Amino acid sequence: MRGASGLTVEAMTYGGIVMKMLVPDRDGHAADVVLGLSSLDEYVAGHPYFGAITGRVAGRITDAAFTLDGVRYPLARNNPPNHLHGGVVGFDKKIWKATPVAREDGAPSLRLEYRSPDGEEGYPGTVDVAVTYTVTTDNAFVIETFASTDKTTPFSLTHHDYFNLGGEASGTIEDHLLQVHANAYIGTDDRYTLSDHLEPVDGRAEDLRVPKRLGDVIPLLPLRHGALYPVCGPKTSEYGPEIARLFDPASGRLLRCSTTQTHLQVYTASAFDGTIRGKSGTLYPQHAGICLECEGYANGANAPQMGNIILRPGEPQRHVTAYAFSVQQEGEPWAR
Repeated sequence: MRGASGLTVEAMTYGGIVMKMLVPDRDGHAADVVLGLSSLDEYVAGHPYFGAITGRVAGRITDAAFTLDGVRYPLARNNPPNHLHGGVVGFDKKIWKATPVAREDGAPSLRLEYRSPDGEEGYPGTVDVAVTYTVTTDNAFVIETFASTDKTTPFSLTHHDYFNLGGEASGTIEDHLLQVHANAYIGTDDRYTLSDHLEPVDGRAEDLRVPKRLGDVIPLLPLRHGALYPVCGPKTSEYGPEIARLFDPASGRLLRCSTTQTHLQVYTASAFDGTIRGKSGTLYPQHAGICLECEGYANGANAPQMGNIILRPGEPQRHVTAYAFSVQQEGEPWAR
């Protein structure tokens, strides 16, 4: 999908994986700003959700189980003691049906569809899912999701791109600046189990209301991982509230993230250890990329006060997330 202003996105039907995302810098030179692998075989062999659609529920469900309408549903403990990103064979490992979408504005667009059968990975209900990728004329990568079910079930997708605005082979994201428009976050324990309550960011490393260099912030974060933030505030774009901005001073690339989802998970690729060889042949070091995962509250079925992720018959779920790219000249203000 090649946009009129230079953004180019390549995706495949396996996992709906975004394999490449070419974005121009302040001098007009394009670089691939998402991490990934070089072949289908490598993706099938296993990877840390590079560029994939994740679900049925993105994130961690506490104790790998939920109770719904009085029935307890046990799930795979694929991230002990919790259930992560839809299970052992989640949406990231499914083959999606791809159909080009003809839009009136001519923007390249692709619709990916999958039917998740009743009982898949322990979840109730047959769920029909459609995820549409669009590259707009003003360099936004827009992800629209639609889901319907025949039985009540938890449902919350995310997209799992690892961004490095300097280019996927340029090293770490430590010199990137990150701003997150959130006054609170949700803490975890040392197994990343969600606390199910909000904590103020004041005085914490998680406070990113003012942009901070990631290399200064990451060592102060618990487990160097990143935090889960609620999305709040007024709608600031056609794609919902803006929740975050990521800026690379060296290239001038700026990424603005907006979403109708209720939460943003920031992940700093803390689990990387230099053993994954990326698509350019480079070994990815720790913190080689950063994920800005827009999603519902993963443990919402067990903690409904934190956010409703329950999909019910006759009540389709729709969400949109946009990653909008632009460039800033040296010294030009970019923060909100």
